[in-house]
Amino acid sequence: MDLTAVTLTELRYVVAIAETGHFGRAAAHCHVTQPTLSAQVRKLEDNLGVRLFERGKRVRPTPAGERVVERARAMLAELEALGDVARGHAEPLVGPLRLGIIPTLGPYLLPWLLPRLADAFPKLRPVVREGLTATLVDDLLAHRLDAGLLALPLEAPGIVATPLFREPFWAALPPGHALAGRRRVREADLAGSRLLLLDEGHCLRDQALAVCGDADGRRDGDDFRATSLETLRHLVAADLGVTLLPALALRAHDGTVTRPLAGAHAGRTIGLAWRRSFPRADALDALATFVRTTPPPGVRAIRV
Repeated sequence: MDLTAVTLTELRYVVAIAETGHFGRAAAHCHVTQPTLSAQVRKLEDNLGVRLFERGKRVRPTPAGERVVERARAMLAELEALGDVARGHAEPLVGPLRLGIIPTLGPYLLPWLLPRLADAFPKLRPVVREGLTATLVDDLLAHRLDAGLLALPLEAPGIVATPLFREPFWAALPPGHALAGRRRVREADLAGSRLLLLDEGHCLRDQALAVCGDADGRRDGDDFRATSLETLRHLVAADLGVTLLPALALRAHDGTVTRPLAGAHAGRTIGLAWRRSFPRADALDALATFVRTTPPPGVRAIRV
């Protein structure tokens, strides 16, 4: 095995194959012909003495291939970071930034955030991926993402986070609900209502249960498990129950009645998270400062 013969081009090829699941699509992504890519990967496999991929209708890494792909991602990320550090010495927010975001935040924050980032930092190229918290944390640790916009607190070894803003919760009620006539709803007021929840894996589901869960653990709305806040919104409008909406997700004339929620847990903290070893911490500090300085309407910036 001659590791000095391993090239960065070969590493880029194996990562592209792992991400596309197809030699042809990987070749197109890398702007080379498929025979060229295949030959380079076979050369790498011969050099390492292991088979990296199972060839089939969908190409999948072997167990050894998964470990090689993981290390290849890390090496390529570090190499890219070297260039970013050099380019960003005077301007931290330049070049690509792979940013993850949870689905209960993405549709509402991104239309506000991305145009403002483009105006303030025209050399920045955000590459955004939406996913559940656990998936985004895995992607951060595997060097597939640089940072994530997530709900805090976040307990994940190797990940650090800084808070950006506090987002209040609002109660979304059917128009004829007994609480619809109130100006403000308390957490305890919702205890007897049918609570509509997101599916397992959404951090907002756990937060909603912390706010409104019955003392005996009963979850009357658990027969409806939505994958999006938009589904919950329509279920509430159809008088099938109540739910909680983060402030950024509020929408006028959607068939529901929304009231501010009062209580110790009536909100969530949104923060920016990244790998502890990420070399461009100055870029993430600049991004966090930008969001805190000009927060979206309806939230309260957290000064640190």
